[in-house]
Amino acid sequence: MFVGGTVGTAARVSLTDLLGVRAGLGSPGATLIINLVGCLVLGVLLEALARRGPDVGRRRLLRLGLGTGFCGGFTTYSTLALDVALDLRGSLPWQGIGYAALSLVLGLLVTAAGVLIGSRLPRRRGGAR
Repeated sequence: MFVGGTVGTAARVSLTDLLGVRAGLGSPGATLIINLVGCLVLGVLLEALARRGPDVGRRRLLRLGLGTGFCGGFTTYSTLALDVALDLRGSLPWQGIGYAALSLVLGLLVTAAGVLIGSRLPRRRGGAR
């Protein structure tokens, strides 16, 4: 989990700089994209692992390292909450409410899409490991 979390956090910081600063999306736009990508990856990963058998051995290590570690470090609920709180406290309360609602609804939809993609991946032949 530590290595996955470290890599996920580094990827998020780099992508936040690329999207938020260089592409001009700002913190909310970059955070939304990062969180949605994380939702998709987590949905695909967990569904694909679940379809391959019990959560033991390599599957457990993959789930913890990539799911909890990488995706946990890559996504950022705290930045979402901060961006919403700043909008609510400032002169843009409706923007904050809309951003929170959009993040939740799109997050659920993208996660569901990830689960669907994961369910369509071929199962590994030769039994579970």
